[in-house]
Amino acid sequence: MPERQQVRVTLRQLLESMDGMPAYVGGARSEILAWNRMAAALFGDWGQLPPAERNWSRLTFLSPDYRRLFLDWDSKASDMVSYLRLYAGQHPDDPDLSALVGELSVKSEEFRRLWATHDVKEKGHGVKRMRHPLVGELTLAYETLYLPDDAEQYLCVYHAEPGSPSAEALCLLASWGVDAAEAQSNSTRSR
Repeated sequence: MPERQQVRVTLRQLLESMDGMPAYVGGARSEILAWNRMAAALFGDWGQLPPAERNWSRLTFLSPDYRRLFLDWDSKASDMVSYLRLYAGQHPDDPDLSALVGELSVKSEEFRRLWATHDVKEKGHGVKRMRHPLVGELTLAYETLYLPDDAEQYLCVYHAEPGSPSAEALCLLASWGVDAAEAQSNSTRSR
């Protein structure tokens, strides 16, 4: 089991202060290292998962909930594989990456197909369309900011266009707070 990257206390404090905007800190191999209350409300409470499962690639390819969450799942999946390919080029001897790619290749035909394309892309910014089980469809822009003192960690922040239906939906999720993540889990379990 690889040693988990550590997130600075001040970065955790920044996350907690970002009310109304889902944000998280990601790390090597698409790991999810820290997140705020709004990220838990939007994506589900990653704190309920074992640390090894707090990984965007695993969630994207192995969780039916995430397949339903992202309306453009094919784009999300392609982005994840392209990011892992970029990481692989920078860290060709990473045994934990090899294990992750092996696991995903065995468990997901879509991953195998995308991995074989050899596409490489750095994650930066864009728009994601989602269907949240509690508030419906959202269109959120995201920005990814790499940390200058740890090139393998990045802060990813999602936001809605002011006054849009997506902004209203985020406000509703914010009012639910941590209860939104629990209600979301209950909603997906009952399907």
